[in-house]
Amino acid sequence: MLDPRVARAARFGVLPSILFAVGLLPAGLARAADPPRFGGERTDVIAVEIPVQVTRDGQPVRGLGAADFEIWDGKTKQEITGFEVVDLTASEAAPDAPPVRPGPMGRRHFLFLFDLANSEPKAIVKAREAGKQVVRKLHPSDLVAVATYSRSQGPLLLLGFTSDRRQAEIALDTLGVPELVDRSGDPLDLVIESITGGTTSGVEAPGGIGVGFLLEDLIRLRDTKRAADRRIEAANLADYTRSLADLGALMANVDGRKYVVLLSEGFDSSILIGSEENNAESTTKIEQGRFYQVDNDARYGDTRSANNLERMLEQFRRADCVIQAVDIGGLREEGARRGKGQDALFAMADQTGGELFRNWNDLSQAMGKMLERTSVSYLLSFQPTVERNGAYHPVRIELKNAAGAKLSHRAGYYAPLPFGQRDPKAHKFDTAEAIMSGREGGDLNATALALPFRGVAGKAYVPVVIGIDGPSLLSGIETSPAVAASSGESAAPAAEPAALPVEIYAYAVAADGTIGDFFGQTLSLDLAKVGERVRQGGIDYVGHLELAPGDWSLRVLVRNGRTGALRVSVLPARVPAFEDGGAFLLPPLFPPSAGRKTDALLLRETPRGELGESPYPFQFEGQPFVPAAVPVTPRGEASRVALYAWNLPASEVRARAQVLDAAGREIPGGRFRLVGSESAAGGGDLLIGTFEPTDLAPGTYRLRIRLALGEGTDTVGAEPISFEVR
Repeated sequence: MLDPRVARAARFGVLPSILFAVGLLPAGLARAADPPRFGGERTDVIAVEIPVQVTRDGQPVRGLGAADFEIWDGKTKQEITGFEVVDLTASEAAPDAPPVRPGPMGRRHFLFLFDLANSEPKAIVKAREAGKQVVRKLHPSDLVAVATYSRSQGPLLLLGFTSDRRQAEIALDTLGVPELVDRSGDPLDLVIESITGGTTSGVEAPGGIGVGFLLEDLIRLRDTKRAADRRIEAANLADYTRSLADLGALMANVDGRKYVVLLSEGFDSSILIGSEENNAESTTKIEQGRFYQVDNDARYGDTRSANNLERMLEQFRRADCVIQAVDIGGLREEGARRGKGQDALFAMADQTGGELFRNWNDLSQAMGKMLERTSVSYLLSFQPTVERNGAYHPVRIELKNAAGAKLSHRAGYYAPLPFGQRDPKAHKFDTAEAIMSGREGGDLNATALALPFRGVAGKAYVPVVIGIDGPSLLSGIETSPAVAASSGESAAPAAEPAALPVEIYAYAVAADGTIGDFFGQTLSLDLAKVGERVRQGGIDYVGHLELAPGDWSLRVLVRNGRTGALRVSVLPARVPAFEDGGAFLLPPLFPPSAGRKTDALLLRETPRGELGESPYPFQFEGQPFVPAAVPVTPRGEASRVALYAWNLPASEVRARAQVLDAAGREIPGGRFRLVGSESAAGGGDLLIGTFEPTDLAPGTYRLRIRLALGEGTDTVGAEPISFEVR
């Protein structure tokens, strides 16, 4: 057992930008944004959420309320301003109940960390199956990430926190070995593509997925033998604890409870506390008068190494990150004796609130008990006033009438920092969390529109049109004299180069968490050249996704890379099976004559994917246009309308339009009629119509159109689109 004094990722890459020239400057380094709840003043009242788990006799305690808890921020008792219960087993108890969908703070995050430096390659290969056993038991709302640690590369993130279980299994199977995996280019590391065709056969069968390649690569990464010099061992341990401390600091940027499933054989704990063998040998030398031959570090342990370990564990505790250690030494052969590193693994788990799992055969069952204990969380909120200095604030939570109960919660929180002072290496975690949370919002004014067109090979071509408001994007940044003059502002000369990074991401997520497709780019705008145009007309950006038929949730994130202002939009998208022959109609679109500004800076994505070279689909009367998410229809004027349809009968079609109010009720007003048709992209038809907002007061409405097909009663309808009357 470790001495009580002992028992107490800088190398993660910065978010890789996909450079997209706006004819001006290379993309700058983007920084992560402060959560929108933080203001811009030196002192703020902020909202702090803390998930608390309460167990008694190893089982979660249910039925508690806000009145059962007390929160202390340092020495100051805080009022509980918010309370929520998250029970991940609620749907199991009541099958008819809706699925549990906790917010970011209520979600569990599992990082599978394979310790390649302190483990035999064969044990690592077999440990993959242990990881997959746990993944298969997770709640659908849980997020999974995969990383490795080696002495040559430090902590290496293979897969960021994602809901996609297939991607998690691919990452676990390949462990990032280049011969087995072809990186997808995902800037947030939420997707990894396997060149084996996406199967994950594991190691049960001979010749399972890349075992030979994997073993060869792991052996290459492992030191050929452990050095005999304890100073080298201590230096290796210093690198290990420092790297994992950096990883713990980065994990503090992820909302909710985090669990690091550390698959390792552990390091030799005698480096920390000495060994009985060295003590006996040293005693003999002392008795013989050979004091000069006594190695005190070997006899008593290395104090610096112990301090480094404690600093690492403190970072994990502050990040609300629990280490669940799995001793994989026994995976090499049945009945393997206890390894030297088991004491170290126990200390790392115990001092962060986790457990050590020693037995391979019981791993799945034991981890299942851990999942059960953490299935109920109480989310407590309070609102302290803090300075924006990044300082750490310890928190204590007490439970009234807590006889026999054990509380587990984060040890504190960090005050916000001004955006420009935040660590850019935390960018991936922040951005991925915003995407995976599926929560709309933000302080940047931007809209998104996504519509499926017929593609090839069973996949639809889905253009994603993102409109970014110019004044909103440029708010809070220094402008050049030319841009300031155009808006009547006064500004000091802008620093050179005046590059503004604008980050754009879009991910399609299925109901089961699978990621269907994505794109991500960082634009770099030279404000001296395009600043005035951006301020006056904004930016229209067109990307695309390639999706199989089904229902998808599209998450679109736009961020000002200098100020951190962002907007997350969540769009439902139903992709039809065009090949089935059923009639399909897109929502009505309004070409620019409907009042859409045409002086926006228009940018398209770098071609990508199988359909990346597809013709631009939005054509009207032979001219391309950019559809607006919320078009403007002037009163007293007829606006042109474009209706894209597929698989319509050869006979005449008739159209009926409905105007809906904010509550979705049909109201009188508005006149729509079809005036012509032409061929459209993807073998479809473009129906041309006009719409006049007669008898409609200024405001925002929704327009829905249905087509009657032939002489029968068959109809096809489109989802309504919002429009504004001015």
